[in-house]
Amino acid sequence: MALSEEILKELKEKLIIEKERLKKELRKIAQPVDDDEYKTIYEDIGEEKDENATEVQMYANRLAVKEDLERQLKDVENALKKIEEHKYGICEKCGKEIEIERLKAYPAAKTCIRCARENQGE
Repeated sequence: MALSEEILKELKEKLIIEKERLKKELRKIAQPVDDDEYKTIYEDIGEEKDENATEVQMYANRLAVKEDLERQLKDVENALKKIEEHKYGICEKCGKEIEIERLKAYPAAKTCIRCARENQGE
């Protein structure tokens, strides 16, 4: 069953809101380099050994979070692109339609529930 225009509009709005939220979160820990790349902020808090260790730990934590947020942002942007190309809601693994309940719960989903579960076992 193809997605209705109403459902598609609702999902697109959710994706746009999520895109802005992710960009806002990224700007808290990183500086934009270009449209889809960010550089993690390294905060200098002092010269003492314990301060240096704290700086490194903070940077490592920010780097991991930044990478996850960038991945999520890329997924959201890809979903928005698929909507424009009329290819949204199709599983990237099996080519079948992604369940509407899954898209409502996670509009940036790339796979159907079955393929997502199979992928977890890898």
